[in-house]
Amino acid sequence: MTALRDAAMNSKAWPFEEARRVLKRYEKKDPEKGYVLFETGYGPSGLPHIGTFGEVARTTMVRRAFELISDIPTRLFVFSDDLDGMRKVPENVPNQELLKANIQKPLTSVPDPFEEYPSFGDHNNAMLRRFLDTFGFEYEFISATDFYKSGRFDATLLKAAEKYDAIMEVMLASLREERQQSYSCFLPISPISGRVLYVPIKQVDAKNGTITFDDEDGTETTLSVTGGNVKLQWKPDFGARWAALDVDFEMYGKDHSTNTPIYDAICEILGGKKPDHFTYELFLDQDGQKISKSKGNGLSIDEWLTYAATESLSYFMYQKPKTAKRMHFDVIPKAVDEYHQQLRAYPTQTPEQQLANPVWHIHGGNVPESDLVVPFQMLLNLASVAGAKDKTGLWGFINRYAPEASPEKNPSLDAAAEFAVRYFTDFVAPTRSFRLPTEQERRAMEDLAGRLAAWEGGNDAEELQTMVFAIGREHQFEPMKDWFQALYQVLLGADQGPRFGGFIALYGVAETRALIERALAGELAA
Repeated sequence: MTALRDAAMNSKAWPFEEARRVLKRYEKKDPEKGYVLFETGYGPSGLPHIGTFGEVARTTMVRRAFELISDIPTRLFVFSDDLDGMRKVPENVPNQELLKANIQKPLTSVPDPFEEYPSFGDHNNAMLRRFLDTFGFEYEFISATDFYKSGRFDATLLKAAEKYDAIMEVMLASLREERQQSYSCFLPISPISGRVLYVPIKQVDAKNGTITFDDEDGTETTLSVTGGNVKLQWKPDFGARWAALDVDFEMYGKDHSTNTPIYDAICEILGGKKPDHFTYELFLDQDGQKISKSKGNGLSIDEWLTYAATESLSYFMYQKPKTAKRMHFDVIPKAVDEYHQQLRAYPTQTPEQQLANPVWHIHGGNVPESDLVVPFQMLLNLASVAGAKDKTGLWGFINRYAPEASPEKNPSLDAAAEFAVRYFTDFVAPTRSFRLPTEQERRAMEDLAGRLAAWEGGNDAEELQTMVFAIGREHQFEPMKDWFQALYQVLLGADQGPRFGGFIALYGVAETRALIERALAGELAA
């Protein structure tokens, strides 16, 4: 463990770099609260989207890295801002009129349009927790509604009333002149309508801990800032939450980065120590637009898990968090295969290399072996040419390629076979476009078919790959990738594909020869 900890203290893997920054906070003495607190926030104004999962996954990676380099206990809070007013109706949920009738009410006061939970906020919180539990995250869930109403936030809210002028000075400097006229860090919740009100505050009484304002009907109203009668505007709320909980680390998207000085300043005004932060780039949909939970664009967690195992999603989240990444269905096969490549590499790596391997961070150091003896991309191509309707249709080919494999011994492979058929049916089959070969390609493919007819080399993927490569060279393809792309486009109806020797070994020598003959006869392009 000492050697591994020493390696971690020098690792350039981004979770270890962040963990070392957190550790510096307590190089002189341990935290008074008895643990290091990692936090991630969630705005439940729409159905949970994949970016929310990414925050928890990445924060967990930093937490696990910290636990390797320090003996200080840790906790992870997932905080839901469910007392926020519903400012607009999400486009991707039912009962739109019901939601419109409850606009600006706290999300935990808005009826659930799905009619399954006490409120819309409760519904979205449940969806978030279901997926976090599916992935086995260790976390503690905190509802802002409970946080405000239970009294847990009262001391900080009273402090905010006491330091109102200092908070307002920070906030007003960041606002346009017209917004400054009506802005207050306190938002009362109307006793009349139950809505979160964006109204001028006439008086803040720090001694009594109250605010005075005109309610929606013009009635002058005084409310205590405690007990869930008011909430803080979202920017002050961010910093106040850090102070109240004594948060040590929080990561958030690039869209928050300009507000970081505001969050930090308010945290310190309220007597807290600003946490270490990590700003990540945003996820984009297939059109390069930011993924939005209200629009429902981009991939959802459910959609990813329809076509691949959970670990592949965690792998995607690990990669280059400070780089904007397009997140659409076509990234899934690559993520699956790269994840398993890293699993296979892990046992032979040095401790330093293992700590830099994404799978260490995905599995918290308890890295399993890969049983995916056939790459996912290969399974997709097999599903294509075999016309498989279910995974059973693929196992006959798999067993010829890897006789020792079975659904029981290779559960990841079995699951991948099912995912591959599903993915092929939904995404590959509708977009396949076969073409006829050029004269040069036809001659080369006729040569390949002839050599396969006479092949006596068994099912060795490397020997078959060498033979295919030699044919491309002999028929003067330049660059060589043109030869392989021709095979993919003519035989598989795709621009990209697997190592072709491996494909022949999996699909079968005789079967591949028959496929070539069908393509040359024009049957596939037809």
